[in-house]
Amino acid sequence: MALLDLRWKDYEMRKGFTRKPKADEPATPGKNYITPSGLQRLQDEHRFLLSRERPAVTEVVAWAASNGDRSENADYQYGKRRLRQIDGRIRFLRKRMEAAEVVDPETPRTGQAATRAFFGATVRYANAAGVERVVSIVGTDEVDLERNHISWVSPLGRALLKSAPGDSVVLQAPGSTEYLTVLQVCYERISVEPFHEPLGSEASSKGVPRRRQST
Repeated sequence: MALLDLRWKDYEMRKGFTRKPKADEPATPGKNYITPSGLQRLQDEHRFLLSRERPAVTEVVAWAASNGDRSENADYQYGKRRLRQIDGRIRFLRKRMEAAEVVDPETPRTGQAATRAFFGATVRYANAAGVERVVSIVGTDEVDLERNHISWVSPLGRALLKSAPGDSVVLQAPGSTEYLTVLQVCYERISVEPFHEPLGSEASSKGVPRRRQST
């Protein structure tokens, strides 16, 4: 297997890129509601891809092209494929940033906006068995189940929206129905995992000696 292919496989496993929304968490048309730290992560990834990763991969492609027959040059083929992937990701990120509608959970609120669950709220609720859970309602680009960050368009997010402490809401999940009681709604800073340069990226591999590939 070519040297570059091994790096990309490692890169895909380690990548910290903001993922695209899953099928049940579609990127909503029009405005892309997002927290300040979520937007920062998109901007950091876009900057990394555009100013560091793409130039590094372009350099690899140029190096691979100098090794001979491009049709049988694995590094060249993998590099060109990765460039297409990077360009697609850059376009995706640019569209998400252009549509971004930033909502800061720490902005002072009054009236129902302060007591009911809207985008950016952190909600504590209990299920019918009395088991409590705390979740933060964020954008589709910020979902992180390990941090209990849920999308505002997910089934749970939709169920909790506009609810207030003491309200009972119905969660319609695939194959089941749950009844939840809202215990607390508050607005506080939501810490989104920042973008980290992937260890397997080509930009992080600069300086590694390259060898001429045989076919």
